[in-house]
Amino acid sequence: MKKILTLPLLLLMVVACTTEKNGDQSETTAEATPDADDWIYLFDGSSTEGWRTYNGDALPPGWVVRNGELTFDTLLALKQDYKGGKDIIYGAEEFDNFELYLEWKLPAGGNSGIFYHLKEDYDSPPQVAPEYQLTDDENYAKIHDLTAYNLSLGYTEKPEELKPLQRTGSDYAMHPANSTQKVLHPTGEWNSSRIIFTPKKVEHWLNGKKLLSFVPWNKAWEEKKNSDKWKNSPDYGKFKTGYIGLQDHSSPIWFRNIKIRKL
Repeated sequence: MKKILTLPLLLLMVVACTTEKNGDQSETTAEATPDADDWIYLFDGSSTEGWRTYNGDALPPGWVVRNGELTFDTLLALKQDYKGGKDIIYGAEEFDNFELYLEWKLPAGGNSGIFYHLKEDYDSPPQVAPEYQLTDDENYAKIHDLTAYNLSLGYTEKPEELKPLQRTGSDYAMHPANSTQKVLHPTGEWNSSRIIFTPKKVEHWLNGKKLLSFVPWNKAWEEKKNSDKWKNSPDYGKFKTGYIGLQDHSSPIWFRNIKIRKL
């Protein structure tokens, strides 16, 4: 005997199946590539309006727009008689709680970083601003000698190696990225990164995967800050609003689709 489904029951089954299907993808797909009307483009592929050097008034030599990308050209920078720093900030506005999205790529041995809650009048951004680390995890230690630097931080075991706190996606020298979740594309290929900041939770994402989560300014955060690299930097991470910054680390780097939304 055939059973006839009533219309309400049929609709309920369709909704349930759709919900189950979408629920499995929420963290890696929907969360990784949100699309909303409240994004503010910090770089739209054509203009560097709003961008300038840290502690300065204009873009330093080397930072140019090419093929819709914000690029640091090391050869162009070396040709200029310029003695200042080359880290840059989006200086048109400060942000407190936000979701930042951008795409980037590095060459072999490349290194850079994304700063937030950055304040000026310090010698350099790392003194004061948390950093989402960008580096060539595979080749950086093969090309650069890290021994002296790591020994200065107290890494006596295999100081020549790139440490977890120094790898891409980490909250530099504070919270390591989860290596089991990391999908880092090879050098020369584009990656996407997201930083979500609220006073209740901070998240770092890479290519649609969440790499870490922590609570800012709580007891555990204070203990981490005062136990390692930042113990002699009293203003590190203390500000609740500030600029977005991009790091020059004497390495070519390419950025595109830099956008932010306030939370």
